[in-house]
Amino acid sequence: MIATSDLTYTYDGSKSKLSFPNLSCKPGEQLLILGDSGSGKTTLLHLLCGLLRADSGEVIVNENPIRSLSDRELDNLRGQELGIVFQQSHFVQSLTVLENLALPNLLSSGGLTSEELESRTHELLGRLNVGHKAHSLTKSLSVGEQQRVSIARALIHKPSVVFADEPTSALDDNSTEAVISLLEEETKRAGASLIVVTHDSRLKSRYSDRIDLNTPAI
Repeated sequence: MIATSDLTYTYDGSKSKLSFPNLSCKPGEQLLILGDSGSGKTTLLHLLCGLLRADSGEVIVNENPIRSLSDRELDNLRGQELGIVFQQSHFVQSLTVLENLALPNLLSSGGLTSEELESRTHELLGRLNVGHKAHSLTKSLSVGEQQRVSIARALIHKPSVVFADEPTSALDDNSTEAVISLLEEETKRAGASLIVVTHDSRLKSRYSDRIDLNTPAI
Protein backbone atom coordinates (compact mmCIF):
# COMPACT_ATOMS: atom_id res chain seq x y z
CA MET A 1 0.00 0.00 0.00
CA ILE A 2 1.00 3.61 -0.42
CA ALA A 3 -0.13 6.77 1.36
CA THR A 4 0.98 10.39 1.54
CA SER A 5 0.48 13.26 3.96
CA ASP A 6 1.03 17.01 3.43
CA LEU A 7 3.47 16.72 0.51
CA THR A 8 5.06 19.93 -0.77
CA TYR A 9 7.82 20.51 -3.29
CA THR A 10 9.61 23.56 -4.69
CA TYR A 11 11.81 23.45 -7.78
CA ASP A 12 15.17 25.22 -7.63
CA GLY A 13 14.79 28.82 -8.72
CA SER A 14 11.02 28.81 -8.37
CA LYS A 15 9.09 30.88 -5.87
CA SER A 16 5.99 28.73 -6.24
CA LYS A 17 5.50 25.81 -3.88
CA LEU A 18 3.51 22.81 -5.10
CA SER A 19 1.19 21.33 -2.46
CA PHE A 20 -0.43 17.96 -3.09
CA PRO A 21 -3.61 16.43 -1.68
CA ASN A 22 -3.21 13.44 0.60
CA LEU A 23 -3.75 10.07 -1.04
CA SER A 24 -4.01 6.44 -0.03
CA CYS A 25 -4.16 3.29 -2.14
CA LYS A 26 -4.44 -0.08 -0.41
CA PRO A 27 -3.43 -3.50 -1.81
CA GLY A 28 -5.63 -4.45 -4.75
CA GLU A 29 -7.07 -0.93 -5.06
CA GLN A 30 -6.77 1.50 -7.99
CA LEU A 31 -6.23 5.25 -7.98
CA LEU A 32 -6.30 7.70 -10.90
CA ILE A 33 -4.17 10.86 -10.72
CA LEU A 34 -5.40 13.18 -13.47
CA GLY A 35 -3.76 16.42 -14.55
CA ASP A 36 -2.91 18.52 -17.58
CA SER A 37 0.61 19.62 -18.46
CA GLY A 38 1.93 21.87 -15.68
CA SER A 39 -0.48 20.57 -13.05
CA GLY A 40 2.28 18.81 -11.09
CA LYS A 41 1.34 15.21 -11.85
CA THR A 42 4.85 14.24 -13.00
CA THR A 43 6.33 15.86 -9.90
CA LEU A 44 3.90 13.92 -7.72
CA LEU A 45 4.77 10.67 -9.51
CA HIS A 46 8.48 11.30 -8.90
CA LEU A 47 7.82 12.06 -5.22
CA LEU A 48 5.82 8.84 -4.85
CA CYS A 49 8.64 6.83 -6.44
CA GLY A 50 11.34 8.53 -4.38
CA LEU A 51 12.96 10.07 -7.46
CA LEU A 52 12.42 13.48 -5.85
CA ARG A 53 12.50 14.31 -2.15
CA ALA A 54 9.66 16.40 -0.75
CA ASP A 55 10.28 19.71 1.04
CA SER A 56 7.83 18.53 3.70
CA GLY A 57 5.32 15.78 4.28
CA GLU A 58 5.77 12.05 3.85
CA VAL A 59 5.27 9.11 1.49
CA ILE A 60 4.64 5.76 3.16
CA VAL A 61 5.16 2.52 1.20
CA ASN A 62 4.20 -0.57 3.18
CA GLU A 63 4.82 1.25 6.46
CA ASN A 64 8.20 2.55 5.20
CA PRO A 65 8.51 6.38 5.37
CA ILE A 66 10.69 6.98 2.31
CA ARG A 67 11.70 10.61 2.86
CA SER A 68 14.29 9.60 5.45
CA LEU A 69 15.79 6.73 3.42
CA SER A 70 19.27 6.96 1.93
CA ASP A 71 19.71 6.82 -1.85
CA ARG A 72 20.81 3.18 -1.59
CA GLU A 73 17.82 2.31 0.57
CA LEU A 74 15.53 4.04 -1.91
CA ASP A 75 17.04 2.04 -4.78
CA ASN A 76 16.37 -1.17 -2.88
CA LEU A 77 12.83 -0.10 -2.03
CA ARG A 78 12.06 0.66 -5.69
CA GLY A 79 13.61 -2.64 -6.73
CA GLN A 80 11.50 -4.62 -4.26
CA GLU A 81 8.25 -2.71 -3.70
CA LEU A 82 7.59 -0.49 -6.74
CA GLY A 83 6.86 -1.26 -10.39
CA ILE A 84 6.63 1.40 -13.10
CA VAL A 85 5.08 1.17 -16.56
CA PHE A 86 6.75 4.09 -18.29
CA GLN A 87 5.21 6.14 -21.09
CA GLN A 88 8.21 5.13 -23.22
CA SER A 89 9.42 1.54 -22.90
CA HIS A 90 13.14 2.31 -22.28
CA PHE A 91 14.30 -1.21 -23.13
CA VAL A 92 17.93 -2.10 -23.78
CA GLN A 93 17.51 -2.63 -27.51
CA SER A 94 20.44 -5.03 -27.87
CA LEU A 95 18.94 -7.45 -25.31
CA THR A 96 16.11 -9.96 -25.65
CA VAL A 97 12.79 -9.72 -23.87
CA LEU A 98 13.95 -12.25 -21.27
CA GLU A 99 17.19 -10.36 -20.66
CA ASN A 100 15.38 -7.03 -20.27
CA LEU A 101 12.98 -8.55 -17.75
CA ALA A 102 15.89 -9.97 -15.76
CA LEU A 103 17.68 -6.61 -15.40
CA PRO A 104 15.59 -5.12 -12.54
CA ASN A 105 16.12 -8.28 -10.49
CA LEU A 106 19.87 -8.18 -11.08
CA LEU A 107 20.11 -4.52 -10.03
CA SER A 108 18.29 -4.86 -6.71
CA SER A 109 19.20 -6.74 -3.55
CA GLY A 110 16.92 -9.38 -2.13
CA GLY A 111 15.46 -10.24 -5.53
CA LEU A 112 14.12 -13.50 -6.93
CA THR A 113 16.31 -16.57 -7.29
CA SER A 114 17.21 -17.55 -10.85
CA GLU A 115 14.64 -20.36 -10.74
CA GLU A 116 11.92 -18.05 -9.41
CA LEU A 117 12.80 -15.42 -12.01
CA GLU A 118 12.60 -17.89 -14.90
CA SER A 119 9.26 -19.27 -13.73
CA ARG A 120 7.82 -15.83 -13.06
CA THR A 121 8.99 -14.44 -16.41
CA HIS A 122 7.48 -17.20 -18.52
CA GLU A 123 4.27 -17.10 -16.47
CA LEU A 124 3.78 -13.36 -17.03
CA LEU A 125 4.75 -13.34 -20.70
CA GLY A 126 2.42 -16.24 -21.38
CA ARG A 127 -0.49 -14.59 -19.60
CA LEU A 128 0.13 -11.36 -21.54
CA ASN A 129 0.21 -13.28 -24.84
CA VAL A 130 3.82 -12.44 -25.67
CA GLY A 131 5.43 -15.69 -24.53
CA HIS A 132 6.45 -16.42 -28.13
CA LYS A 133 8.56 -13.24 -28.08
CA ALA A 134 10.69 -14.24 -25.08
CA HIS A 135 13.87 -14.68 -27.12
CA SER A 136 13.23 -11.77 -29.52
CA LEU A 137 15.12 -8.49 -29.34
CA THR A 138 12.90 -5.79 -27.90
CA LYS A 139 13.54 -3.56 -30.93
CA SER A 140 11.66 -6.08 -33.07
CA LEU A 141 8.45 -5.83 -31.03
CA SER A 142 5.35 -3.98 -32.15
CA VAL A 143 4.10 -1.07 -30.04
CA GLY A 144 1.41 -3.29 -28.51
CA GLU A 145 3.93 -6.01 -27.71
CA GLN A 146 6.26 -3.49 -26.11
CA GLN A 147 3.41 -2.27 -23.92
CA ARG A 148 2.68 -5.81 -22.75
CA VAL A 149 6.35 -6.53 -22.04
CA SER A 150 6.52 -3.23 -20.11
CA ILE A 151 3.66 -4.45 -17.92
CA ALA A 152 5.47 -7.73 -17.36
CA ARG A 153 8.67 -5.87 -16.40
CA ALA A 154 6.78 -3.75 -13.88
CA LEU A 155 5.28 -6.85 -12.25
CA ILE A 156 8.19 -9.29 -12.49
CA HIS A 157 9.47 -8.72 -8.94
CA LYS A 158 5.98 -8.84 -7.37
CA PRO A 159 5.83 -5.18 -6.29
CA SER A 160 3.28 -3.94 -3.81
CA VAL A 161 2.62 -0.72 -5.78
CA VAL A 162 2.51 -0.31 -9.58
CA PHE A 163 2.60 3.10 -11.29
CA ALA A 164 1.43 3.55 -14.89
CA ASP A 165 2.78 6.79 -16.35
CA GLU A 166 0.59 8.02 -19.23
CA PRO A 167 -0.15 4.43 -20.37
CA THR A 168 -2.81 5.49 -22.90
CA SER A 169 -1.61 8.86 -24.20
CA ALA A 170 -0.92 7.67 -27.77
CA LEU A 171 -3.60 4.97 -28.00
CA ASP A 172 -6.99 4.85 -29.68
CA ASP A 173 -10.09 3.92 -27.68
CA ASN A 174 -9.88 0.17 -28.34
CA SER A 175 -6.18 -0.02 -27.46
CA THR A 176 -6.77 2.12 -24.38
CA GLU A 177 -9.38 -0.32 -23.12
CA ALA A 178 -7.09 -3.29 -23.76
CA VAL A 179 -4.05 -1.80 -22.00
CA ILE A 180 -5.94 -0.51 -18.96
CA SER A 181 -7.80 -3.80 -18.58
CA LEU A 182 -4.48 -5.67 -18.64
CA LEU A 183 -3.01 -3.39 -16.00
CA GLU A 184 -6.04 -3.70 -13.76
CA GLU A 185 -6.25 -7.48 -14.15
CA GLU A 186 -2.58 -8.16 -13.55
CA THR A 187 -2.17 -5.83 -10.57
CA LYS A 188 -5.33 -7.19 -8.97
CA ARG A 189 -4.04 -10.72 -9.51
CA ALA A 190 -0.80 -9.72 -7.78
CA GLY A 191 -2.61 -7.94 -4.95
CA ALA A 192 -0.76 -4.74 -5.79
CA SER A 193 -1.96 -1.15 -5.60
CA LEU A 194 -2.33 0.46 -9.06
CA ILE A 195 -1.81 4.20 -9.54
CA VAL A 196 -2.46 5.56 -13.03
CA VAL A 197 -0.95 9.01 -13.69
CA THR A 198 -2.29 10.67 -16.84
CA HIS A 199 -3.79 13.66 -18.63
CA ASP A 200 -6.18 11.31 -20.52
CA SER A 201 -9.66 12.42 -19.49
CA ARG A 202 -11.14 9.28 -21.11
CA LEU A 203 -10.15 7.42 -17.95
CA LYS A 204 -11.94 9.79 -15.59
CA SER A 205 -15.23 7.91 -15.51
CA ARG A 206 -13.46 4.57 -15.08
CA TYR A 207 -12.22 5.21 -11.54
CA SER A 208 -14.27 6.27 -8.56
CA ASP A 209 -11.08 6.86 -6.58
CA ARG A 210 -9.27 9.71 -8.30
CA ILE A 211 -7.38 12.94 -7.70
CA ASP A 212 -7.60 15.86 -10.12
CA LEU A 213 -4.51 18.09 -10.12
CA ASN A 214 -5.68 20.52 -12.78
CA THR A 215 -6.06 23.23 -10.15
CA PRO A 216 -3.01 22.64 -7.93
CA ALA A 217 -2.63 24.42 -4.62
CA ILE A 218 0.18 26.99 -4.66
